[in-house]
Amino acid sequence: MPTVQLVPTLRRRRLGQALRRYRREAGMSIDLAAAAMRWDNSKVSRIENAKAHIRPTEASQLLGVYGVDAPDVLQAIEALARDAGKRGWWTTYGDVVTAGYKDYLSLETDAESTRICSPSLIPGLLQTGAYAREIISSVSFWRPQEDVHALAEVRKARQAVLTARDGRPPLNFWAVIHESVLHQRFASQPTLMRGQLRHLLDMAELPNITIQILPMAMAPNPGMMGLFEVVRFPAPWPTVVLTENLVGGQFVEGTEHVETFEASFDRIVAAALPVDQSRETIRNIMEKD
Repeated sequence: MPTVQLVPTLRRRRLGQALRRYRREAGMSIDLAAAAMRWDNSKVSRIENAKAHIRPTEASQLLGVYGVDAPDVLQAIEALARDAGKRGWWTTYGDVVTAGYKDYLSLETDAESTRICSPSLIPGLLQTGAYAREIISSVSFWRPQEDVHALAEVRKARQAVLTARDGRPPLNFWAVIHESVLHQRFASQPTLMRGQLRHLLDMAELPNITIQILPMAMAPNPGMMGLFEVVRFPAPWPTVVLTENLVGGQFVEGTEHVETFEASFDRIVAAALPVDQSRETIRNIMEKD
């Protein structure tokens, strides 16, 4: 019977990376770990490289071999082992959703909180369908219209993380948006932005969503360098940063770089209007439209 090639999903890669880290911290070689588990020598390597499945109970036993017994770590590793092979809802869109975007959607689904600096666009999780289609059509101008509509559907479907996630608390979302974004206008749909601004005000009422506006007369701050997103997870998973450009996103990892972005976001928040003034700014611009 031929061996089934496992798809190295982002969850499976993260699980493998975590298990490799705990093995190395325990000072154990792959051979010693395999012997302790009575496995073939290659199994540990294949698990760490996201090429083999590991059951939740096996993951717990392996952590025991490494001397890891913290309840939160055991629970997190078991959950990731259980979900590692799950196919996300976005897989139904096929190749329209790129591999990098699928990775991000997987991270967003598992995240505890997201903080985004968005100096030129309404963040995707706060976009109306009409706004999303206009933006995707403009920045992905080479794509056919059917792809644009599909990606707009994906963007709207993503927003479910803000309200319900299979019994888990909704995503805690904090967005800092430049005031100039609120003045965007679309010749093809003159009233589009009024609906988008109304939607921002509605979303700002949710307890898990914070929206701040960077005023035109803002102090210089790191947000001038462009969009970035700080994505946090429950322990023990490390924080990840996403930066974006026209052809996709790039993940930034590693404690030093992530801390730089986190400190930058704090400075951006300090330069932005307080929440109440931000809402008033959105409302005033909407009413003048």
